[in-house]
Amino acid sequence: MHKPAGSLRTFSVQDFGAAPNQPTPVTGAIQRAIDAAAVAGGVVTFAPGVYLTGSLFLKSDVELRVDQGVELRAVQDEAAFPDIWTRVAGIEMTWPAALINICDQKRVRITGGGTINGRGEFWWDKFWGPDEKGGMLRDYEARNLRWAVDYDCKRPRLMLVYRSSDVTLHNLVLKRSGFWTVHVCFSDHVTVDGIVIRENLGPSSDGIDIDSSCDILVQNCDVDCNDDALCLKSGRDADGLRVGRPTERVVIRDCVVRTGHGLFTIGSETSGGMRDVEVYNLKAFGTWLGFSFKSARTRGGLVERISIHDIEMVGVPRPFRFTLNWMPTYSYPTLPADFTGEIPAHWKRMLEPVLPPERGLPEFRNISFERIVSRAAAPGEFDRVLSSSVAMHTPDPLASLALDIEAYPEKPMRDIRWNDVRIEAESAGTVRYAAGWKMAGVQIVTPQPSQLELIDCVDFVAPQLRKG
Repeated sequence: MHKPAGSLRTFSVQDFGAAPNQPTPVTGAIQRAIDAAAVAGGVVTFAPGVYLTGSLFLKSDVELRVDQGVELRAVQDEAAFPDIWTRVAGIEMTWPAALINICDQKRVRITGGGTINGRGEFWWDKFWGPDEKGGMLRDYEARNLRWAVDYDCKRPRLMLVYRSSDVTLHNLVLKRSGFWTVHVCFSDHVTVDGIVIRENLGPSSDGIDIDSSCDILVQNCDVDCNDDALCLKSGRDADGLRVGRPTERVVIRDCVVRTGHGLFTIGSETSGGMRDVEVYNLKAFGTWLGFSFKSARTRGGLVERISIHDIEMVGVPRPFRFTLNWMPTYSYPTLPADFTGEIPAHWKRMLEPVLPPERGLPEFRNISFERIVSRAAAPGEFDRVLSSSVAMHTPDPLASLALDIEAYPEKPMRDIRWNDVRIEAESAGTVRYAAGWKMAGVQIVTPQPSQLELIDCVDFVAPQLRKG
């Protein structure tokens, strides 16, 4: 892949039997083209049209070029996504392969400006039913097993980069993922550039998840999804602490996020820790949350040296939500007293206690926020901002709070620096368990006078509060 672009041999999938617009899958033919390109180090190409396919596995020294006018479209058949050993939501376990997989490879590129369509509605209905009120989620909640359903309801990711190095994902439209859209796990030197994510209406349809990986660049992306848009993860509870691999040396810049649960998220899988992260030049239009830090008492992990600057948020009801005791029904697995039957292997991993208990307390420290504006949307503003977004799926509305923050009395969020930040909100909000927070040039503007509630905060320089 280090040859000049013009010298790379091309391998047309048509030469291997994958004609476009066929009513039946052409998975095998595309895979044969990939395998042949791997021998020579070449580029796999497609004639314009739609290609129905199951899981594909990229190889070292291959470029998959999905040009404009080409769509790779997922087969809505679980048998087309074979189980592989992987990590999902912080736990190592068997899980369906993604639609596009780069596993244990080097020097791989996926480019071209075309579309990769996960046709995820098949798996969305499996999780929560066609009316979003049933499916496996309702069944598991009725049996007090909410913590297990996300792992038992197996849904393929759209793109997986796993234990790989020197990977580029560039200039693609990704849509309708069955689960997370782009998952970079146990990998290094990965660039995600110019990715557009659309029509992700399903549960856990995250945009880009960076998981226990290092030397990662995410830039020029435009994300519209139904969960976390740009997210860092590093393992869950005892299993994540066992692996102990941080996410580090990550740059995320020059991206736009539209609807979704969060602009930039850390967690809730924090067990391996995160460090040396820079996030800047992001814009959020109508996301549910802005900066969402979440973890749990059993996660552990040290999150530090995070720099966030030059951010614009519009119509984001909770621009800063840090919840370190996040979603207990999901975060703290327990077997119901009336449970009978065999316990799956991944349940056993999740049920393993973290000992001693204090090892499970995550720590967030040495984080900076600079040159950030969060303002209310003007009437009709989203008509323009979201006009290019095919899907608009808005979560249940939240009360507008400038700061919604809670850590632990035993381990407060420490040494957080704020400089030149302006937040418009209905209320100033609450900060619980913070130490060593410094604020310079920070304003919270509310329509009526509002007080910032401080609970067990020490060495805390408060923002300026004003009516406006």
